[in-house]
Amino acid sequence: MASTPATKSKSNAAVIGFEAKLWQAADKLRNNMDAAEYKHVVLGLIFLKYISDAFEEMHEKLLQGEGDYAGADPEDADEYKAENVFWVPKEARWPYLQANAKQPTIGKLVDDAMVAIERDNLRLKGVLPKDFARPALDKQRLGEVIDLIGTIGLGDAENRSKDVLGRVYEYFLTQFASAEGKNGGQFYTPSCIVRVIVEMLSPYKGRVYDPCCGSGGMFVQSEKFVVEHNGRIGDLSIYGQESNATTRRLAIMNLAIRGIEADFGLEHADTFRRDLHKDLKAQFVIANPPFNDSDWHRADDDVRWAYGVPPRGNANYAWVQHFIHHLAPDGFAGFVLANGSMSFNQSGEGDIRRAIIEADLVDCMVALPGQLFYSTQIPVCLWFLAKNKQGGKRRDRRKETLFVDARKLGVLIDRVHRELTDADIAKIASTYHAWRGDAGAYADVAGFCKSATLADIVGHGHVLTPGRYVGAEAVDDDGEPFEEKFNRMVLELREQFGESGKLEQVILNNLKSLGHGG
Repeated sequence: MASTPATKSKSNAAVIGFEAKLWQAADKLRNNMDAAEYKHVVLGLIFLKYISDAFEEMHEKLLQGEGDYAGADPEDADEYKAENVFWVPKEARWPYLQANAKQPTIGKLVDDAMVAIERDNLRLKGVLPKDFARPALDKQRLGEVIDLIGTIGLGDAENRSKDVLGRVYEYFLTQFASAEGKNGGQFYTPSCIVRVIVEMLSPYKGRVYDPCCGSGGMFVQSEKFVVEHNGRIGDLSIYGQESNATTRRLAIMNLAIRGIEADFGLEHADTFRRDLHKDLKAQFVIANPPFNDSDWHRADDDVRWAYGVPPRGNANYAWVQHFIHHLAPDGFAGFVLANGSMSFNQSGEGDIRRAIIEADLVDCMVALPGQLFYSTQIPVCLWFLAKNKQGGKRRDRRKETLFVDARKLGVLIDRVHRELTDADIAKIASTYHAWRGDAGAYADVAGFCKSATLADIVGHGHVLTPGRYVGAEAVDDDGEPFEEKFNRMVLELREQFGESGKLEQVILNNLKSLGHGG
C-alpha cells in the first residue's frame, strides 16, 4: 500500500530547517542566469563558507591555547592540516569577503580567494570554481548571495560547519537537479534512492566504490549510515571515478564539506576507456550509471566481459560486469538500472543476464515507483549482487533470489516528482535483511515480495522483473456474497448513468441559452 502524504521523508529537507527559504531567496537572485551556471556560483560560495567556518573554529581554539594547543601559532598552516582542517589564508576568510560584498571588485576578490585556497591545500587543487569576475555575473547580485550565505551558521560551532552547511549543500544540489531537468541527472541521484541502496547494503566497514559517482551522494549517505549506526567513519575507504570534470569537482567539494576523505583518482576519466582503480576489489559497489547509454567505448577483449561482450548500442551490461569485476570475494553491489535491463534479450543482453543469474550472483531485485528522478521518466529498478551467498553469519541463500515490487510505494512531493518515505525505505530494507537472515523473520507477501529459486527464474526465461514473481496483492474478503455484490454494483452503475444523463441535459440547455444570448 502506498504511504500517505502525511509521512515525511528525511530527504525532503524543507521540513527540517530553513533550507527551502534559503533556496527561494538565492533563486530570486539568479536573474537570467542558467541553473547549470548559477549552480557553481552558489555551491562554490557555500563550500567557501564551510571551510572558513571550520577554520575560524580551529583558529579560536589555537588562540585560547589550552591543553594540546598550548603555545600553538594560530597562523601556522600545519596546525590546521594536523587536525584535517583546511588552511584558509586571510584574503579568503569569509568575514573579509562579506565585508567587501558590496564592492564592485567582489568577483575578483572571490576568484583570488579560491586561487589562494587551492594554492595552500593540495587536496583542492583544480577543484574550486574561479570565474566570479566574469562580466556576465552581476556583481550586485553576487554580493547579495554572499550576504545570504553569510546567514548560514546557526547553532553551536560543532554542528554549524558539518551539519547545517552539509544539509544546505545537499538541499541545493537537489534543487539544482530539479531546475536542470534532464541534465541534472548527470550529477545527482535522488536521496531516497541512495538511502534504499545504502540501508540494504549496510556498509559498516571496508572499501566502497562508485565508478560513476556524480556529485558523491552515494558516499555521503554511506558515511551517514555508519555514523547513525554508531560505527567509525575511518572504517570506510572510499574510491570514486567520474568522467565529467565539472561533476567530479562537485563530488570533491561535497565530501570535503563533511570532512570525508576519498580517492577519486588523479583526474576525471571515462571508466570504460581508463579504469582509474584497476586493481581495486571492493566490499561494496554502489552506483547509478547512465541509463541505456549508446555512446560508450568498448574494447572487445576487455577482461571485464566475463559473462559476455555487451552490445555497442547499450552499456547497461557493461556497467553490471564492471561492478562484478571490482567486487571482493565477500562483496555486495547495489545499483540503479533502467527496467529494460531485467527483461530485454536484444543484442546478446539476455545471454549475459542468463550467465550472471546462473553464476548465482543476483541476490535481490527491487522494482521502484515512477517519477523518482528529476532527469528522466524511465522506470527504474535496483539490482543487488552478492559474490558469496553462502554468507557466514547469514542464511545460506545459494540458488535463491529475493524479488521486491515497490512500485506502489512513495508519495508525490509535487505534480511530477515522487519520493520514498522513511517508512517505505524501512519496509524495503527490513524485508531484505530478514530474508538474508540478518534480523527478523522473513515471509513472502503477495504483491510485494517473493523468495524465488533459480529454477523459478529459469522457468520465467531468466527474466528478473519482480512483478513476474510476487503475484497479486491479497484482497480482504468483506463477506458479501458475489451475486449480491454484483447486483448491487449494477444498480449503482445504473443510478450513476441516470445522474450523468441529467447533468448532460443541464449542460446542453446552458449552452443553448448562451448561444441565444450571443
